[in-house]
Amino acid sequence: MPDSPVPPVDLELRLVRYFTVVAEELHFGRAAEALHLAQPSLSRQIRRLERELDVRLLDRTSRGTRLTEAGETFLPQARELLRTAARAAASARSAAAHGPFTVGYTTHQIVTPAVRELRRRHPRADIRTQHVDWNEPRDALLDHRVDVVVSRFLFSADDLDVRVLYDEPRVLLVPVGHPLSGKESVTLADFADEPLPRFAGADRIGANPAGHTNLGPLVETLEDKLELVASGEVVSLAPAGFRGSLRPDIAVIPVEDAEPVQVVLAGRAGDRHALLPAFRHAAETHLVPADAAR
Repeated sequence: MPDSPVPPVDLELRLVRYFTVVAEELHFGRAAEALHLAQPSLSRQIRRLERELDVRLLDRTSRGTRLTEAGETFLPQARELLRTAARAAASARSAAAHGPFTVGYTTHQIVTPAVRELRRRHPRADIRTQHVDWNEPRDALLDHRVDVVVSRFLFSADDLDVRVLYDEPRVLLVPVGHPLSGKESVTLADFADEPLPRFAGADRIGANPAGHTNLGPLVETLEDKLELVASGEVVSLAPAGFRGSLRPDIAVIPVEDAEPVQVVLAGRAGDRHALLPAFRHAAETHLVPADAAR
């Protein structure tokens, strides 16, 4: 027999958002302050949501507020519901070429010349910029936090339109005093036995040489990686663009045979924002390697 149709549920996203804030704070007073609401009003809104769902989501006890089993189950889906709604709204605005056009960029990527050119050609457009963490360019695009991002290509291209701007050589980061630190250059074989950082997820594809199995601690931020290098726990490959902004206790050595990392302009596949072609042209014209700009 075919599955029975799921009855429609008329949920107000505003109430769902209120619930997620209370669930994160586990305190109605703090949640009300974060939402700029009076606490009694927030309590009424949560009770209204519970009536719509016909379940109790939160219990107030003498020790504070806690999620019920139903609340624990609903919370991740509530968050996803809010993300989906935000994506849908942003996608609609993008298709209609309404709303801001946001250019994302990761650490050490300079987008100023291309953004300046875009603003010159489209003076009435709302053009914004936003820094994106080194491991978040893909998520930032798919969550519609940015419309394009200039980044090193170390992430999956699924559902994205990725265009290469230029290749960037790689260097090796080692602590000052390391046996390799005095060399003018090295090869991959010179540090084949050294521990390299371990990266989480699929946002650091190709960050380490293929086949390198000696991996050290897990790294989730750039600062953590630099601390591990400086303390001698790992050595690490890095794009040459990092050379001028590193800690004084880290030495930088060119790597002769490492595959360069591609600097790319990435956007969402099928996005039709009217400013996309103009920014792509500006990026391809004005965003060049640092040494070529001198």
